[in-house]
Amino acid sequence: MSAHSHDHDHAHGHAHHGHGHVKSCCSGKNLHAETAALATDPVCGMQVDPAITAHHATHAGHEHHFCSARCKDKFIADPSRYLEPQAASAVIEMPAGTIYTCPMHPEIRQEGPGTCPICGMALEPEMPSLEDEENPELVDFSRRFLWTLPLTVAVFVLAMFGSKFTFLSATARTWIELALSAPVVLWAGWPFLERCVQSIRNRSPNMFTLIGIGVMAAFGYSMVATIAPEIFPASFREHGRVGVYFEAAAVIVSLTLVGQLLELRARSKTSAAIKALLGLAPKTARRIDAAGNEEDIPLEHVHVGDRLRVRPGEKVPVDGTVLEGRSNIDESMLTGEPIPVEKGVDDRVIGATLNGTGSLVIRADQVGSGTVLSQIVKLVAQAQRSHAPMQRMADKVAFWFVLAVLAVAAITFVAWGVFGPEPSWTYAVLNAVSVLIIACPCALGLATPMSVMVATGRAAHAGVLFRDAEAIERLGSIDTLVVDKTGTLTEGRPAFREIMVVNGFAENEAIRWAASLEQGSEHPLAAAIVAEAKRRSLQLTKMDGFESLTGRGVRGQIDGHLLVLGNQVLMDEIDCSVGSLEKNAEQLRSGGATVMFLAVDGRLAAAIAVADPVKASTQPALDALRADGVRIVMASGDAPATAGAVGRGLGIDEVHGGVDPAGKVALVQRLKAQGRHVAMAGDGINDAPALAAADVGIAMGTGTDVAMSSAQVTLVKGDLGRILEARRISRDTVANMRQNLGFAFLYNALGVPLAAGVLYPFTGLLLSPMIAALAMSLSSVSVVTNALRLGRLHR
Repeated sequence: MSAHSHDHDHAHGHAHHGHGHVKSCCSGKNLHAETAALATDPVCGMQVDPAITAHHATHAGHEHHFCSARCKDKFIADPSRYLEPQAASAVIEMPAGTIYTCPMHPEIRQEGPGTCPICGMALEPEMPSLEDEENPELVDFSRRFLWTLPLTVAVFVLAMFGSKFTFLSATARTWIELALSAPVVLWAGWPFLERCVQSIRNRSPNMFTLIGIGVMAAFGYSMVATIAPEIFPASFREHGRVGVYFEAAAVIVSLTLVGQLLELRARSKTSAAIKALLGLAPKTARRIDAAGNEEDIPLEHVHVGDRLRVRPGEKVPVDGTVLEGRSNIDESMLTGEPIPVEKGVDDRVIGATLNGTGSLVIRADQVGSGTVLSQIVKLVAQAQRSHAPMQRMADKVAFWFVLAVLAVAAITFVAWGVFGPEPSWTYAVLNAVSVLIIACPCALGLATPMSVMVATGRAAHAGVLFRDAEAIERLGSIDTLVVDKTGTLTEGRPAFREIMVVNGFAENEAIRWAASLEQGSEHPLAAAIVAEAKRRSLQLTKMDGFESLTGRGVRGQIDGHLLVLGNQVLMDEIDCSVGSLEKNAEQLRSGGATVMFLAVDGRLAAAIAVADPVKASTQPALDALRADGVRIVMASGDAPATAGAVGRGLGIDEVHGGVDPAGKVALVQRLKAQGRHVAMAGDGINDAPALAAADVGIAMGTGTDVAMSSAQVTLVKGDLGRILEARRISRDTVANMRQNLGFAFLYNALGVPLAAGVLYPFTGLLLSPMIAALAMSLSSVSVVTNALRLGRLHR
C-alpha cells in the first residue's frame, strides 16, 4: 500500500494495519498510569487503561475496553469469538470446502489441510483470508522446538563431556540420555517420522526419508543398547558401556526444526501480498437510495446498479460508471502512473482507486469477485501457485542419497549375515544399523541453511533483502529482466523539466506566479512547480479568488493580475491562443512530459513542462546488467509513446507500453515459455501479479507494500544497480552450497564404509562411537566454517 493511501485510510477510520500505530500510542499512555488498574483488550490482548482509552463496549452486562476503534468494531461484530476460546478457535479455521495445495507441488490439491504426498510439506489454503491468524504449523513447530531445545542441549553436553561428570556411572549416564532424548525424538520429531513413512509409502524419497530413517536408526539402536546391552558383542563396548547415539538423534531433530521454522516463516510471507491487496478496498460504501437519502453500508452489501457517493479523498468502493460530478482519480494502483486521471460523467472508475478533490456519484457495475482489484488478487494467487518451484539442491541430493544408503545397508546386512564371524546375524543387524546412523544427515541438514543465512546477511549489508532460499539460488541464473518504468527506471514522481516563455515574460517571474497559484494544491504536478520555485529561491505571493477547475487547471489573482494555469482545453475556454508554443509543447509531450500553459490577463506567458525523471542510477545499472549477459525488456502501464521515449533514451530495444497487470503477467509467461529465466523488477500494485509470476520478483524498497510482499527480493533504496551485487551473491552462495554438500558427502564416503565393516577383515576394526561422533562434529564444523567464509567474499 502506498504511503498516501495508508495515511488516508487512517484519517477515515478504515485502517487495515492500524494496530501497530495504536499499540505504541497506548503503551505510551500506560506509562502515565502505572498505578491504575489495567484492562485487557479482548481482541488483540493489549493492556489498556480504561480511564484513558476512548473505546468501550458493553456485552452481557460487562464492560470491555479496547486499544482502538478497529478492535472495538471487531468485538461488536462477533463478541463470542473473543470471549469463548472454543468459538475463537473454530472461527480461525478455514471454511468447510476450502481447497488446500502444496507450495512445492501445485498439482496436489485437496479439501482441507494435510501434508503433500510427494515432498511431505504441509498444505496451505489456495486463497488466504484477510484475517491475520498465524500458520498453525508454524505455531506447532515453534512450540516443539522451544520446549525441546533445552533437552537437546543437555543430552549433547552429557554425550560429549559426560566423562567429566565422575559422580555418574556410565550406565546412569546412558539412561539419563535416553530420558532426555525420548521427548525430542518421539514428540518434537513426530511430524518428520510421519513424513518419512509417507514418503516410503508413496515411493518418493526426500530429506524427510533420510532424517526419519537416520533418527530412528540412531535412537532405536541406542535404546536397545541401553535396555539390553548384554546382546552386543564385547567389541561394541567402550568405557564401560555400549556406544549410544542419543545426542545425534536429538541434534538432527532440532536442526531440522530450525530449517522448517525458517522455511515456514518465509512461506507465510507469500500470502502477505494477497492480504495487502484485499486490504486496499474500503470497508464501507455510501449508498444513495431512491428517495435520495444517503447511508454508509458494508462493502459486501453493495449490489450491481446501486448509486454510490464518493466524497473527496475517499477510495472508490467498486468498479462503476460516473453519473454525476467531476474529479481527478489516482489510478496508480492500476497503471503505476503518479499523475491523477480526470473523470467526468460516463467515465469508468475502478474500485480501490483514490478520489481527488471532487465529489462523484457512480453506478456500481462490478462488485465482489468481478472487480478489477479482485482480478489482480486472483492473478497474484495464480502466479504464486503456478510458479514452478526449484527443486532444492539438498532434496535432489537426498533422493539418490537415500537409495544409496539403503542399498549399502542392505548389502552390509547380507554380507555380514552370510560371511561374518559368529554371531554373524547379530553383527549383520548392528553393522547395517551403523550404516544408517553414520549416514544421518547432520552436516547435510546444515549445508544449505548455513549458506543461506550467511548470504542473507551479506545481501542485507549490500542493500538487498532476500525473502527465501529459492530466490538466492535462482537469481544468478537469470538471463532476462523485465522492468516497469514508473518508480523503477524513473523516480516515480513528476519533477520540473523546463519552461518556455513568450510575449516578454521572464522565466523566474512565470515560475513564481505559477507556484504561487499552486502552493495550496496536493496535485503531483503542482508540487513539482512549487519545488522548482523553492530551488530557485523565489518568494511566493498570496493570491486572491482562487478557483480549482477540476481536470483543467486553476485560476486566481496575484498582484492585480488574473492568472490562469492549466491544459490546452482551459486555454481554449479563455480564448488564449497557444500557437506560438504548440510545436514545442508537442515535442515535450512525445518525450513523456506533461505541459501546462500559463496565461496572464488573457495573454499567453509560458509553457511549463513537468516529467517523471529517470533515476541517476538507472543508465549505469542497465549498462552493467547488459554487460553481465542480461536482456532488458520494459513493460509499462504508461502510454506507448511515453514508454517508447523513455526506452529509447535508455537504449532498451524491447518496450511494451499501455500494459495492464494481466498483460505484464502474459509477457513474463511468454518469455518463460521461450526457455528464458525471467526476473521482473517493479514497485507498484499493478506489478504485483508479474512479480509473483516471474522466476524471481524484484521490488523497489521505495515502492508499495503489495509489490514488496509479492516479490522474493527487495532493493532497499530502489537502485537497479544492486541487482548486479545480488547476482554475485547468488552465484557465490550456490557454489558455497555445493562445497558444503561436498563436505557432508566426504564424511559419509569415509564413515559409511567403516560402518559397513570394510576394514574388519584387515584390521579387525568396527565402527567406534567416538570415531563416528568425531567425524560428525568435524563435518558439521567444516560446513559452518565454509558457510561463514561466504560472508567475507567481495567485501
